[in-house]
Amino acid sequence: MAGGGYGRGAGIPLKDRVRAGEQQEPADASVSSSADHSGRHCWITVPVDGAQPRPGLLLEWRRTGHLWEGRVVYAAQLRPGLWATVEEWLPAELLTTE
Repeated sequence: MAGGGYGRGAGIPLKDRVRAGEQQEPADASVSSSADHSGRHCWITVPVDGAQPRPGLLLEWRRTGHLWEGRVVYAAQLRPGLWATVEEWLPAELLTTE
């Protein structure tokens, strides 16, 4: 690419660019400001199988009333030795990026 691949938006990192009309991240203290971008690592503090906090992937945010929810994907143990992928909307207070 000419010019090293930089074009429109030069000077603004791709992770900081926002499309017109997109919602901003939740103002929740338990979720860092970098968590507003899709495909971010997160921790699910209360996974569906009730085990210890589990790593997951935060896919998107939505606002429900005055609260924020994150759509996450993570692995949960169905039975001993049997794991499955879980995708669900969780309240922002059950997610952390630390």
